[in-house]
Amino acid sequence: MDLELSGRTALVTGATTGIGRGIAEVLAAEGVRLVISGRRTDALAAVADAIGAKGATRPHVIAADITNGAAVSQLAREALVMNGGRIDILVNNAGASRPLADMADEAAWDESLALNFASARQLANALVPAMKEARFGRIVNLTGAMVAPSPNAAAPAKSALNSWSRSMAITLAPHGITVNAIAPGRINSEQIATRLHPTEASRAEYIQKFIPAGHFGEPEDIAHLVAFLASPRARYINGAAIPVDGAMLRIA
Repeated sequence: MDLELSGRTALVTGATTGIGRGIAEVLAAEGVRLVISGRRTDALAAVADAIGAKGATRPHVIAADITNGAAVSQLAREALVMNGGRIDILVNNAGASRPLADMADEAAWDESLALNFASARQLANALVPAMKEARFGRIVNLTGAMVAPSPNAAAPAKSALNSWSRSMAITLAPHGITVNAIAPGRINSEQIATRLHPTEASRAEYIQKFIPAGHFGEPEDIAHLVAFLASPRARYINGAAIPVDGAMLRIA
């Protein structure tokens, strides 16, 4: 199926590894002109080089700490300049789990809210005007668990992102813009391998308890859905929150 994405422009945050890198690779293969962002310039350059080596257009690279509001604004401005004043597709992938040792750690709450929600809202605010003018836009937000089994500052922030996505979908639909959310389950990534499930035993135990599919997913499992939602062919899918989790048993 031709997704009719060739020549479109996109900004993908959190693109250095895992899901973000997979999204960037799949969109580039579909002919999308990319701006990729993350905190590490060297890692971003490696992703861009790998994409270019496969024959796709090498993405523009912008290193940014999106927990900083000024850096988010600068990222949006630079991305627009690099693509002639228009970003058709915004993929808000940056985010991370934030377990809390101290529920009263206000700095941790603020950092998580900035990373997992505020940056997505700020980028959308900056990029939506050009989408409205073009009568086309796609915003895809990577969310996550709404409830955590132990204190985690990411869960309320992801809940806010999910709620905001639905409201934005309603508001922007008349302008030809869709806003959808994807909730990944356990996807093989740096965070999964080094923090959540560092041993084969912990992976096997989690799979046995919670994942009927019998295995963790791969970044491409998310990326192919992002590509479809970003395409003109998904014009009537709007305000959705789609789990990609191998029928994972989510326990609130």
